[in-house]
Amino acid sequence: MRFVFLPPVSDTTREWSERLRAAVPELDVQLADSMDALRGADAAFGTIRAEDLHFADQLRWLQAPAIAPPAGYYYPALVEHPVVVTNFRGIFNEHIATHIMAFVLAFARDLPRYIAAQQRGEWDPAKLDEGTVYLPESTALIVGVGGIGGETARMCRAFGMTVLGIDARLTDPPPDVSELRTPDALDDLLPRADFVILTIPHTPETEGLFNAERFGRMRRGAFFINIGRGKTTRLDDLVEALRSGQLGGAALDVFEEEPLPPGHPLWSMPNALLTPHVAGFGPYLDERRYEIIEDNARRFLTGQSLRNVVDKAHWF
Repeated sequence: MRFVFLPPVSDTTREWSERLRAAVPELDVQLADSMDALRGADAAFGTIRAEDLHFADQLRWLQAPAIAPPAGYYYPALVEHPVVVTNFRGIFNEHIATHIMAFVLAFARDLPRYIAAQQRGEWDPAKLDEGTVYLPESTALIVGVGGIGGETARMCRAFGMTVLGIDARLTDPPPDVSELRTPDALDDLLPRADFVILTIPHTPETEGLFNAERFGRMRRGAFFINIGRGKTTRLDDLVEALRSGQLGGAALDVFEEEPLPPGHPLWSMPNALLTPHVAGFGPYLDERRYEIIEDNARRFLTGQSLRNVVDKAHWF
């Protein structure tokens, strides 16, 4: 069987190809310099554009290069193609959950206020008990309780928070989620949450999910956190919800347009915390990616079920 690392070739994929060739000698591992190499290949790593899909005449497994590749990775012809797509789900769980908790704790202790005061060189304490959130009496709603959401729930519970969850696939709540509902219950749960945390991918169903109507359903003064995908949230509506006081604050690692344009209102809003799509950063990521590729290569050769299979029609 032939496994192809598709172009562009990088130092990382070159290293992975050498390691995979040594670890699974039964597999014919190739580094491709053109998409023609897909002809006759059984498996591949990378991106196949619609105009190149005709080369995939024997392809049965495609490893996507990301958990949630950019919009356009999944297109109708690829969805209809018999190839099974897998992704790197699970490698970022603790990194991203820690980033989420940094946002939660920053809002709970009113850090945006004090960061701004520091930059102005002002000693400006708030009144006693003003501006803080007592986490043991607060509720987090996690929209997307997969690996990242489940780890976030564990951390929230460690601070005494009550955790509600929305998930399209899970049927039983994880240990740290008090109540798990399906996506059609989102509007019912929003008014109950002090923190609404999005970990969901960008799919046809989630694009623009958080808009003016959804922000209006949230508890006044609640906090909104998005580390999933930017296109799930309408930024113009978010800005208005922050300006009006409907939301107490928003923390974003992902944006409807990336990079966030210079001069965008979010850059200067005192109740917004922004990071440039770095929530997943941390050690061991490339090693975890390679481990999934090698494990799935062994499974593929022996006819076992692959890890992290994607529902192509829903992009995750």
